[in-house]
Amino acid sequence: PFFVNRGGLPVDEPTWERMWRHVGRIHPEGDRVAQRIRGAADLPKIPIPSVPVFQPSTPIPERLEAVQRYIRELQYNHTGTQFFEIKKSRPLTGLMDLAKEMTKEALPIKCLEAVILGIYLTNNMTTLDRFPISFKTHFSGNYFRHIVLGVNFGGRYGALGISRREELMYKAPVFRTLSELIFDFEEAYRRCWHTLKKVKLGHCVSHDPHSVEQIEWKHSILDLDKLTREDFRKELERHARDMRLKIGKGTGPPSPTKDRKKDVSSPQRGQASPHRRNSRGDRRPSGEKKPADPKTMPDLNGYQIRV
Repeated sequence: PFFVNRGGLPVDEPTWERMWRHVGRIHPEGDRVAQRIRGAADLPKIPIPSVPVFQPSTPIPERLEAVQRYIRELQYNHTGTQFFEIKKSRPLTGLMDLAKEMTKEALPIKCLEAVILGIYLTNNMTTLDRFPISFKTHFSGNYFRHIVLGVNFGGRYGALGISRREELMYKAPVFRTLSELIFDFEEAYRRCWHTLKKVKLGHCVSHDPHSVEQIEWKHSILDLDKLTREDFRKELERHARDMRLKIGKGTGPPSPTKDRKKDVSSPQRGQASPHRRNSRGDRRPSGEKKPADPKTMPDLNGYQIRV
């Protein structure tokens, strides 16, 4: 059912070609199955989830629930094929274009795609702070990675995302502190027999969909094997305080946009604005250093948690 075009909506050829090649590899009669599906004229139309539209008076918590509902309706991608190529080094405007493509194709997604989609669908919620939260866990001799979009509204923390496990995705914005939110995720992992090893926290993402800045994915990297419980909590609250200070000060030049491309060049990989460079320098010694090699590409398959 994942290979059926939802509602007959046209999909870019490269995306579907990847799926057919995957079917051919894992199915005994993969090529024949693919051709039979492609040539079928009587397949039922799969309903396309509607992108949520809000009235100005709609409260932010209700908007977040609607966004999470939409992400959930797209369904988790169990096929083993990555439908959308996400390069975390791309500028925000490029990632937002990709999110728009996700809403048009309406294909199943994974956790990293859900984060990009969550940013796209909450860009008009200017009173909402969004930041990435990554988890590394250990289970049965293997390591697993997962990512969600942390949110902060009115001083309360929550999260948006998608996962195979219900308790590892959406969290309503009811947690008084960032540490309470992270500890709730840790307890959810414990119920899945996973041990939380690392937490990576990014800074707040701009609400400007045309910004050519890059998302800061790893401002704080906390290794739980090197931190006591109390130190872990303090590091989380320190990161939350850093985000509040960064938002409160509003220092630094405005985010460059497409309209200013002639005057301001897009930041290159491995480079950062002075403000971002200063914030990275403030990382705590308890965290793990970010690799300095600018050519290192993110491992997309690393964000496939199997619990």
